[in-house]
Amino acid sequence: MKPIWIVDDDQSIRFVLEKALARENLPTRSFTNPKDVLNALREALQTDADEPQPQVLVSDIRMPGGSGLDLIAKIKELSPSLPIIIMTAFSDLDSAVSAFQKGAFEYLPKPFDLPKAVELIRRAVDESQRDEVELEAAKVSGSQEMLGQAPAMQDVFRAIGKLSQSNVTVLITGESGSGKELVARALHKHSPRAQASFIAINTAAIPKDLLESELFGHERGAFTGAQTMRRGRFEQADGGTLFLDEIGDMPFDLQTRLLRVLSDGHFYRVGGHNPVKSNVRVIAATHQNLEQRVKEGSFREDLFHRLNVIRLRLPPLRERREDIAGLVQHFLQVSAKQLGAESKRISKEALAKISQFDFPGNVRQLENMCHWLTVMAPAQQIDVKDLPPEVLGLAPSAASPASSASSTLTSVVRPDRGVIESAAMAGQASPAVVHSDLQDAMNSIALGAHSMPGGGQNHSKNTPISAWHESAKAPPLNVAGQAGAVALYAPPASSAGPAMAGLAPPAASDWEAGLEIEALALLAQQDGQTWDALTRRFESRLIQAALTTTRGRRIEAAVKLGIGRNTITRKIQELGLE
Repeated sequence: MKPIWIVDDDQSIRFVLEKALARENLPTRSFTNPKDVLNALREALQTDADEPQPQVLVSDIRMPGGSGLDLIAKIKELSPSLPIIIMTAFSDLDSAVSAFQKGAFEYLPKPFDLPKAVELIRRAVDESQRDEVELEAAKVSGSQEMLGQAPAMQDVFRAIGKLSQSNVTVLITGESGSGKELVARALHKHSPRAQASFIAINTAAIPKDLLESELFGHERGAFTGAQTMRRGRFEQADGGTLFLDEIGDMPFDLQTRLLRVLSDGHFYRVGGHNPVKSNVRVIAATHQNLEQRVKEGSFREDLFHRLNVIRLRLPPLRERREDIAGLVQHFLQVSAKQLGAESKRISKEALAKISQFDFPGNVRQLENMCHWLTVMAPAQQIDVKDLPPEVLGLAPSAASPASSASSTLTSVVRPDRGVIESAAMAGQASPAVVHSDLQDAMNSIALGAHSMPGGGQNHSKNTPISAWHESAKAPPLNVAGQAGAVALYAPPASSAGPAMAGLAPPAASDWEAGLEIEALALLAQQDGQTWDALTRRFESRLIQAALTTTRGRRIEAAVKLGIGRNTITRKIQELGLE
């Protein structure tokens, strides 16, 4: 990973940040003045440089030999995408505002809380890495932004060309996954604002209470937690383009504020009293019928007319099937490049089968399918048999031979009666087959049982389920109501102690019922360790699954689990998962 560069003439600040970042496994490189930083950055940008470029730069605003504000401007000339965090005193608000205007990522007020400083730097690192991935993806995909030979797509291309010298507001409509953001980016790239920022925001993905601050920014102290002034998306996109995706889902009360900005270009930050002027081109997109939402009263008619200056409709993929072959080849090449592998070929039969599919998720679904085929197809050539089950017209379970037999079962646990009611789906399996599958599933539950803590044992790992409930001694129970009813057995009350009486094992897929059986077995031992034993096993499995998903990255695993970084570290130590 690239290092975090720290610029501060105060040795104590450098020392504290270096140690804190080292604990987070983030490499650092420190400087005492802006001149040394600029020289080091010029050397790092050379192709044969020994030192890596910085991932993030953290700089003080006032230093001997130069200002942090001047440093921002010079660094942006050398490395425009480098996130810069400016450190400043609480009273130096004007300098902080100037830093934002010159392109700073965020500012860190002194004296700062160290964990918050590390969190801010981590956020800047994540955004920097995300930008690098997008840049690499752009290089992989080549200069072509959009592909399409279909007449409907050619109409879209001609419209983009006609709008290339215009700053007019555009409304893009189309189904989800059809490429609305790609069109918005193309409109920006071929506009007079191409050298300025393109900012995209999904208005449906942000909670209503946060969307206003996200769009218009907020002043320090505007609400609980607003410890610093923050620029909104309209300010960040000043001079450029703001893309408002899923505009049809914008809350009604915020539509009024948006209408005001579109009318005269002025708005107020949340908690602010001074108007802010913003010169922004707005491009909006939606998959909804805005005319219908206007009739329903959920979308302002005046805002609709303000947005609906130029409307571009993107066709769904099923209306441009002649483009599917070219898109498949393109996405397979992109996937192979990203994985560092040779691009896979696709047979004519498989391509014809793909072209017949309707793709409800449109181009996005096709792209994801090509990624899947690049990873999962066993041979270099993709044949019909390698295609996903939904393309082949199969149910998801049909793709897995191992699951085909168990899919014929419909089971429900009845703890109150001690019966697992199971019936063969009419016309799909015989009673003998269903009974055999059910018995195998029940045996798998029994074989998964573990030793009891404290020396006691629950049911043996090698004991089949039939022995567990002594089915030979139990009277048969007939499940009536459908053709092909299956005769099962109810366990006698004495087969598993008082706590287990009247409860049969669940189907293999019902892990919660299996957990209940395991708990009852442990509770029957009355050793007072049931909670600890099951909790340790549950937490171990959960953390191991999360670590596997994130390839051992603990912080990312903690985020996925919804727990803190310290919590997952402590649990790993307590559970012996090191």
